[in-house]
Amino acid sequence: MKTSNVLLLILVLLYISASTEWPTHTVCKEDNLEIYYKSCDPQQDFAFSIDRCSDITTHTFHIRAAAILRHSIKELYVKLDMIVNGKTVLTYSETLCGPGHSKLIFCGMKKGEQFYYEGPVTLGIKEIPQGDYTLSAKLTNQDHATVACADFTVKNYLDY
Repeated sequence: MKTSNVLLLILVLLYISASTEWPTHTVCKEDNLEIYYKSCDPQQDFAFSIDRCSDITTHTFHIRAAAILRHSIKELYVKLDMIVNGKTVLTYSETLCGPGHSKLIFCGMKKGEQFYYEGPVTLGIKEIPQGDYTLSAKLTNQDHATVACADFTVKNYLDY
């Protein structure tokens, strides 16, 4: 019996190692707004959720995010690309952690620590653009190593 359990565990681990893509996760799906994400980091998936899709259209909404850090964060940079029909139409980047920048709760975390955030987020936008598009997000550290990476698929049919 023990041999079969060990064999099953080895097969599961080999399958996970051989997998080339992470699954697509549903963030929210309501009447006119759907948001999905897939990790684009081949070595790590992460957890992300929001309370309600409709909250995103308000100024501030509540999220939960978690991951085990594969790299330490002394400095942290985010780059966002909005992609429509395979073409990047908007790019945004910002320093989140670093010398002279405000300290966020995850600044200074070390490799192997569990990152967990639950709380409010403000995007600074008044409405989510209508249509189907991809929002590619990549967080890198001071060594240009990927801390987290995801492609968000947004399907917005809300009529503002």
